[in-house]
Amino acid sequence: MVVQEALDMLMFATACGLLLSGFPVAFTLAGTALIFAGIGHALGVFDISFLGAFPQRIFGNMTNEVLMAVPLFVFMGVMLERSRVAEELLDSMGKLFGNLRGGLGISVSIVGALMAASTGIVGATVVTMGLLALPTMIRRGYDPALAAGSISAAGTLGQIIPPSIVLVLLGDVLSSAYQDAQRQLGNWTAEPLSVGDLFAGALLPGLGLVLLYILYQIAVAIFRPDAAPAIPRDEIGSDEERRAALRHALHAVVPPVVLIVAVLGSIMAGIATPTEAAGVGAMGATLLAGLRLDEARPAPIVAGGAALVLILILTSLFDLRLGRETIALTERLAIGAASLACVVLIWGIVVSLRRTFAAGILTAVSRSTLEITAMVFVILIGAAMFSLVFRGLGGDDAVHELLSGLPGGAIGAIFVVMLVMFVLGFFLDFIEITFVVVPIVAPALFFLGVDPVWLGVMMAINLQTSFLTPPFGFALFYLRGVAPESITTRQIYKGALPFVGIQVAALLILALFPAIATWLPAVIFG
Repeated sequence: MVVQEALDMLMFATACGLLLSGFPVAFTLAGTALIFAGIGHALGVFDISFLGAFPQRIFGNMTNEVLMAVPLFVFMGVMLERSRVAEELLDSMGKLFGNLRGGLGISVSIVGALMAASTGIVGATVVTMGLLALPTMIRRGYDPALAAGSISAAGTLGQIIPPSIVLVLLGDVLSSAYQDAQRQLGNWTAEPLSVGDLFAGALLPGLGLVLLYILYQIAVAIFRPDAAPAIPRDEIGSDEERRAALRHALHAVVPPVVLIVAVLGSIMAGIATPTEAAGVGAMGATLLAGLRLDEARPAPIVAGGAALVLILILTSLFDLRLGRETIALTERLAIGAASLACVVLIWGIVVSLRRTFAAGILTAVSRSTLEITAMVFVILIGAAMFSLVFRGLGGDDAVHELLSGLPGGAIGAIFVVMLVMFVLGFFLDFIEITFVVVPIVAPALFFLGVDPVWLGVMMAINLQTSFLTPPFGFALFYLRGVAPESITTRQIYKGALPFVGIQVAALLILALFPAIATWLPAVIFG
């Protein structure tokens, strides 16, 4: 037993050390697992038959309907990023709020939230806003650290505001852990945890985090006015120009907001699963990109978008299944209308695909989607091998005993897990933490009676900080790559620290008031 526990800890430490040294994540996880499986078998503490379950795990991942949402949400995000939605949003918001002290910082936070809900890709958001907003903020006299921190923090909102790839991956991992824990506790009728539950649970905390960012921007504008000056009124333009800016802002904001409402609304209304909603998002993003490329000929795109909305409405009101013995007349009419809407939608999609292909966008989007999805799933396969060997060595029992024996019960265990994840976020990517750490600690926490939705949202906010924490925060690296040479790395790190503090404060608020995360899922899904 002592040898098993020692191998478990050494295996985890070895994997972390190799990851920090720069070895590829998937090969590090799988290779470390195989080496320690061999060592454990040689010492007589590991049953090699455990590895026989590995092909089944890969097949389970391949046929997992929830994970199909990953490439669809990635496609949606990359397509919107390439269709220059962010540029329009930033330009419009800057004109609306620029005459206020701190207005540009507030604009960045709002645009970050909208981009998070529509793209969910941290790197694309940070790079886009770094290229567009950072030079403007510096030129307007903003403190470089504040400008850099605002953009980095706003870019990470894609980790917590749904639809988020992190929530999809966390939902899959936590769902399996929760079901296993409930079965071991003898509860065979427990309600399963779904990605939709996490989407609903993360919505209010995500919006609350945006509000905290904006309040910080306002506080800086009040107490340090030189750090966040207003744009001079003569540069804002006349009242007529401001009204034109408002119309332009509505033109920029309404289409992404409609898409966000269609995706999240279809999930929370029970019309579609997260995977089906991801398909809606991918089609909507394609239509929006086609509209942006040729706004002089909007008819096919507008018709396709209206058809997509009509299909969602008909799905919510009628049973559109064809394989039934008796179908009422109203349902037959609804099926006919939905069929006609599908034809119109296909027309709009084909036109959009032609436009995006001709502009060179479709090829780039497809390549980026393939690269990101392949990276995620290869890491998932390596993590499956790692967790299989870790459990075969009795690691899950050791973690359960460790967390159960901590002072404070569930509260003490949660504190230690959050602290470990926060520290690991300094060095490891969120995907590595999700696939390696979460499957190890989550079952033990569920044994202690922790609410799965609340735990998932807490972990998502904690993982979000991994993008901001120096020295290896990815958002900081993304911004460093596009920031002007006048912005130093020290200024970027300095600007990120207050936002890390805000995220820690958000974690504490959520820990004290779990209903912020659990109320909405209970209302929507019962």
